[in-house]
Amino acid sequence: MTSYNNTRATLAIAKASLRSIFRSPSAVVFSLLFPLIFIVIFANIGGGAVSVDVGLAKSSDTLNPIYQVLKNYKVVRITTKQSQAEMNKNLDKGSLDAIIDIQKRNGLPAFTIDVKYTAASQEKGNMLRSMLKSLLYQFNTQATPNNAPKVATMTETTIKGREYKYIDFILPGQLGFSLLNIGVFGTAFVFLSLRQTLVIKRFFATPVKRYSIITGEMLARVSFALLGAIVIISVGHFAFGFTLVNGIVTVLNMLLLSFAGLIIFMGFGFIISGIAKNETSIPPLSNIITLPQFLLSGTFFSTAAFPSWLQPVSNALPLTHLNNAMRKIAFEGAALGDVTHQLLILLLWGIGIYAVAIKTFKWE
Repeated sequence: MTSYNNTRATLAIAKASLRSIFRSPSAVVFSLLFPLIFIVIFANIGGGAVSVDVGLAKSSDTLNPIYQVLKNYKVVRITTKQSQAEMNKNLDKGSLDAIIDIQKRNGLPAFTIDVKYTAASQEKGNMLRSMLKSLLYQFNTQATPNNAPKVATMTETTIKGREYKYIDFILPGQLGFSLLNIGVFGTAFVFLSLRQTLVIKRFFATPVKRYSIITGEMLARVSFALLGAIVIISVGHFAFGFTLVNGIVTVLNMLLLSFAGLIIFMGFGFIISGIAKNETSIPPLSNIITLPQFLLSGTFFSTAAFPSWLQPVSNALPLTHLNNAMRKIAFEGAALGDVTHQLLILLLWGIGIYAVAIKTFKWE
């Protein structure tokens, strides 16, 4: 008599579950259609409110009146926390629009301003150039009337950089949003439903092992999520010019990262399915987990734009690190070994989540 093949049982469960996912309108809409709709909308309207991101060189003088006026411009967002190397790298890829270095001198001109622009962000660079020229004109006119020597002068250089389009920011966030929905909502609903309809109890009357049930359902969700990721990346790349620096290698790295993120998000789903009393309690419990990450993890807007008191909260969320790693891999051409910081944070989240899931998950 041949022994029962749990591998075949696992694959059968995965196949049946995947079929049910594709037959569920809500699963397709929230996990695939909504992210695609957001990508189409934001790729066409751009980044919304215009702001110019400017790095302040570490050697720059910050007590001069020019800087004091410039930092109060609402459209200018000055960065001081990045290292000089980080600023140069971000300028090259277009996530910084310019770097300013203001130096105080003993003679005239009393101040010199060195501005470095990037060809990757010409439109915002031109905006900053106009603001600086207007500011210097007013400053020199008021300080030195009657054609006296100028108090402040400006030198400008432009480096060649790769254009950082808004689609390069928005698509990884929408991909993370899709993975979060599949992992949390999909897992929570399916295991609660299997428990309430006594399907799991019937499984126990067969030779099917418990790990086969878990693995089969996970395989179904992983397959659906990765297929969705391929669709999202393909639409973004071919329709809107989403940057894939290393082509297929970049896509494969993004899929591996998607797999890791999904496994962690499924842990949230296991916890919710264990503590939920019925199906009506799943949406509010899931939203407690998904909404803060959806809003605070840089899905639509850079976390750098958040108030300083909110940024530690944002930086603690797993979706923030998944989004950041995705963007580094896609635009900067980073390998998985280059995003070890983000992967470590995700690993710590995974350990903590599954430690709780083991305690809360119920079979019956």
